[in-house]
Amino acid sequence: MAHEQSQKKRHFNRLAKGDTSPPVNVSKFPQSMPGLLVTKDLDEAIVSCKAQVARIAKDCKARNRKFRDIEFDLENDKGRCLAGIRPADNERFDPADVHRVTQIFENPQFFSHDTANASDIKQGALGDCWFLSALATTSTARGLIEKICVARDAQVGVYGFIFFRDETWVTVIIDDLLYTTIPKWEELRPEEQALYHQNKDTYNRSARKGGESLYFAKSGTKGETWVPLIEKAYAKLYGNFGYISGGRCCEGIEDLTGGVSTTIKTKDILDIDRFWHEELTFANKDRLFGCSFDGINTARTGAVSANVQGLFGNHAYSVLRAVEVNGKRFVVIRNPWGEGEWTGRWSDGSKEWTYEWLKHLPALEHSFGDDGQFVMEYSDWLECFSDIDRCRLFDDQWVMSSQWLAVTCPPLPSAWSYGDVCFQFSLSAPTTAVIVLSRLNSRYFRDLEGAVLWTFDFTLVKDGNTEPIADSARSKFWQRSVHLEATLSAGDYTVYVRLDRSPRERPDNSNDIVSEYDLRSLSRILTQRAKSRLIASNITLKSVEDHIPVTVQNLIAEVVEEVAVEEAPKPSEGEPESEATGNSDTSGSLASSEVIPVGVNPERAIPVQDTPTTDGKWSQVKIPYDDVNEIIVGLKVYTNKEVTCTVQGVLRAKSEG
Repeated sequence: MAHEQSQKKRHFNRLAKGDTSPPVNVSKFPQSMPGLLVTKDLDEAIVSCKAQVARIAKDCKARNRKFRDIEFDLENDKGRCLAGIRPADNERFDPADVHRVTQIFENPQFFSHDTANASDIKQGALGDCWFLSALATTSTARGLIEKICVARDAQVGVYGFIFFRDETWVTVIIDDLLYTTIPKWEELRPEEQALYHQNKDTYNRSARKGGESLYFAKSGTKGETWVPLIEKAYAKLYGNFGYISGGRCCEGIEDLTGGVSTTIKTKDILDIDRFWHEELTFANKDRLFGCSFDGINTARTGAVSANVQGLFGNHAYSVLRAVEVNGKRFVVIRNPWGEGEWTGRWSDGSKEWTYEWLKHLPALEHSFGDDGQFVMEYSDWLECFSDIDRCRLFDDQWVMSSQWLAVTCPPLPSAWSYGDVCFQFSLSAPTTAVIVLSRLNSRYFRDLEGAVLWTFDFTLVKDGNTEPIADSARSKFWQRSVHLEATLSAGDYTVYVRLDRSPRERPDNSNDIVSEYDLRSLSRILTQRAKSRLIASNITLKSVEDHIPVTVQNLIAEVVEEVAVEEAPKPSEGEPESEATGNSDTSGSLASSEVIPVGVNPERAIPVQDTPTTDGKWSQVKIPYDDVNEIIVGLKVYTNKEVTCTVQGVLRAKSEG
C-alpha cells in the first residue's frame, strides 16, 4: 500500500492547483522539478547504459550464448521491426537474410580509426538520408559519436547507445543482428548458381560477406560496424525502421546531441558576411549544420528526375566545415549516399583546381574521389541550397528548465490567436538564454497521429513591460520546435504562444481497421504514446495506465518495499503509526532507461488477455488516432548553470455556458 500511495502521489499531484487571482480565468501548473543539468542527465544515462551492457555480457558468457534482443529481434519479429501498422509504399522492405556482425565481416571493428568519421557513412535501402546526414554532421564534432555509442561487448554482440527524447536521455540496447541483401545459396535460380560455378562455398565467401551485403546503412570503411549498428539502435528507439524513413536533418541532430535546432532560409539571411563570421565558421564547435533544397518541378520538362549540377532536391546534405583559404570562402559538404557530388565550380577535378590551388587541398581537408564529399564556394552554396539546418550544442555550463502541457484548442474553423496556453519563467540573474517551444515528438507513434499538422510561434515579454522583447525565429511551418536566443536580465517573463493547425489528407477509412495480425504491433505503439503523454503535467497516469507496462524492476521494488514494511519495528503501544510519505520527486519526465513505474501488487495483478468474439474471430479495432484539437507542447529554457530558472505553464480555462 505504501508504494501504491507513493505512486499516486508522484503522478496525480502533478495536476494543477486552481488559481483565480489573475484577471483571466486560468489553471496554473507549477514546474515539477528544478532545472535539469543536461550533462548530469547525460552522465546518468551513460552509467545506466554501461551497467546494462555489462550485466547482459556477463549473463551471455555464463550461458555460452550470444545476445539476442527479444525486444527488437530482426529474425523472429521481422514484420514489427521493419514497419508500423500502416507502412507507406516506400516502407515495404524485403531484406533477404539476417546475419550477425561476425558472419558478415571477417575482422569487424566498431571504429576502424578509433573514432567516427563522416566519410564512413553510406545510405542503404531506407529513406533515412536525414538521419545519416545528421550522423555525418555530428561525427565532425570530435568525441560526440563516441559519447552516444556508450558501451559494447563485441564478443557476445551487445551494444548500448543513448539518444535524446523530448527532454531527457534514454538508453537503447541492441544485439548485432543485421539485415542483408544477399539470399541463401539454395534460394538462387539455377542460372544464378552457374555464375559461381555451382560452388556454394565460393558464393558464400564472395557475395555474402562484407559491408556491401548490408540491406540498410553501411560504412565505407572495410570491416567497420558503427554505422549500421547505430542506425539499428535509432530504429529501435522509434519502434521500427519504417518510422525513421523521412525527416529533417536538424531533428536527427537534436536526437543525437540534445541540442536545439532551427531551419534558416538562405534568402532570409540579411548579411551573408556576418553569417559567415558569426555562424558558419563556428560549424562543429558549438553548432552543427546541414543543408537541403526542395525538389525540382519537372512538370515542364517531363524528366523522370532532375538535379542541380549533381545535387538532388528533398535530400539532406551535411556541412563538414567552412574554411577561408587564399582569400576565398569554401564550404565542405558530404552526401550521405557516399557518392553523387556537386559538378559545378570547385567540384573534384574542375578547371578551378589549378596547380596553385591544388596545394590548398590539405587546408580544406579534402581529396578528390567519388566518395560523396565535395567543395563549394560559399556564394554557390548559398545560391544552391535553400534551407540550412542549424543545431546549437550545449556544454556543462548550461542547465535546462522545462514544463509541458496538453492543450485543447477550439475546433476549426476558429480564430488564429494567442491565449490557449502561455508559459511564465523567472530568472535569478542575468544570462544568455535559449528559449525553446516544442511539440511532443510523435514519431514514436507515427501511425496514431491525427489528420492535422501543427505549427506554432511565440512572443517573449518581460512582465511589467508593454513592448515584446522578441519573437521566435520564423522560417518554416510544421517544425518540431521553434526557439529564440536572447540575453536577458533577472526577472519574470511570459511566453505568449500562438497555435495553428491545418487538416491533412488521410487514406480512406477502410484502412482505419487494424488487422488482427497487427494488434501486437499496435499495443507497442500505444505504449510509446502513453509514455510520451506522461511528460505533460496535466496528463494523469490513470488516463494512460492501460498501456503502461509493468516492468520487472517495478515488481521487484514492490516486493522489497513490502518486505521492508513487514520487517520494520512495530510502534510502541500508544504510539501513532507514521504515515507513508512516498517519493517527493514529482517529475513528469520519462526516466532515462525505465518505463514509467506503475504501482501494482503482483499478488493482486489480474492478467488481461485479448479474446476473440463468439464466432472465433477477433473483434475489429479501429486505429485510435490523436485528438485533432489537442497538442502537447513544452517550454524549455536553457540558461547559465549559475542562474536559477523556474517555469510554469498557464492554460486558459474552458468558458462556462
